[in-house]
Amino acid sequence: MLNDALRSRKTHILLAVAVCYLAWQIWLTIAAPYKIADFPNGPEKVNILITLPFPPERFHVQLFQTYGRVSGTQDNAVEVRGVKRADLATVARPYWVTRVEPLQPGG
Repeated sequence: MLNDALRSRKTHILLAVAVCYLAWQIWLTIAAPYKIADFPNGPEKVNILITLPFPPERFHVQLFQTYGRVSGTQDNAVEVRGVKRADLATVARPYWVTRVEPLQPGG
């Protein structure tokens, strides 16, 4: 019975989908640190500017609110204040985030 399941076309498709999903998740994890700009040493919480390839929508703003206080948007970017340094890689992980950098004073 197990042998028949392993030879099944449905099993092969399911395994291919699982491998593709796993590869996608690994790629997101590996790519995230490269999207983060250098942050100067300082406090545990930082103010960041998250750049997207499109104007942010309500979904994006609400998602980033889980990491800090969203203080506004600029063209294709979202300003988030009070983000823990440990959360920077998680913020940069979605495929639609292109850059995470320090928010300039006055921004």
